[in-house]
Amino acid sequence: MTRRPVTVLAAIAAAATLAGCGGGPGPGPNGEGRTVTVVGTGEVRSAPDALTAELGVSTSAADVTTAMNQANERAKAIIDSVSGLGVAKADIRTSQFTISPNYRPDGAPNGYQVTNMVSVVVRDLNKASKVIDAAVRAGGNDARVNSVSFTLDDDSKAVTEARSLAFADAKKRAQQYADLSDLYLGDVVTITEATSGSQPPVVMNMDKAAESVPLEPGTQSVQFQVTVKFSLR
Repeated sequence: MTRRPVTVLAAIAAAATLAGCGGGPGPGPNGEGRTVTVVGTGEVRSAPDALTAELGVSTSAADVTTAMNQANERAKAIIDSVSGLGVAKADIRTSQFTISPNYRPDGAPNGYQVTNMVSVVVRDLNKASKVIDAAVRAGGNDARVNSVSFTLDDDSKAVTEARSLAFADAKKRAQQYADLSDLYLGDVVTITEATSGSQPPVVMNMDKAAESVPLEPGTQSVQFQVTVKFSLR
């Protein structure tokens, strides 16, 4: 008579063990349904549609007023030259203006140097070389080209394609984990995304005008990353 309660308790304990270790999806240890979180990536390469160049002049003179006047005159000539080739006023802005003293090797003052640079965005890439040539010629021997970089100004289409590729990659990874776990891939629970674009610049420095500036835009890489949590059943 006294053994029956023991038998009943043993049966209850066995049933509880089977419920916790069964092969069904069931809740996880924290009470939530089973999920899998994966990171998918997508990349699309597109031809750039704009060029940004930092153009200007650097002049030296015995007094600061002369150096500044020379720099301003030649900087204005550069702005007029690129405007004459169709660059919009809104795409031209001052990026650097500095005045600094020059010194001889023995430390004695040796006049002043004035640098005046403008950032120019060229949206018609067929005119890119002409714009740089014209700017360098307008600046003469004081002309400077600090940098030239191709950019993807309108990347909306590339981002859309990269996003689709990233999600497809995430779903493929999640499906593999579901198969390895002998489970079925369920619905999307959460999505977190991030974008990044690489824009390798073509960089050059010039001290005088050239016959022509060969420029190759190549392609720009638009990368997209998405973190997706799927339910498992």
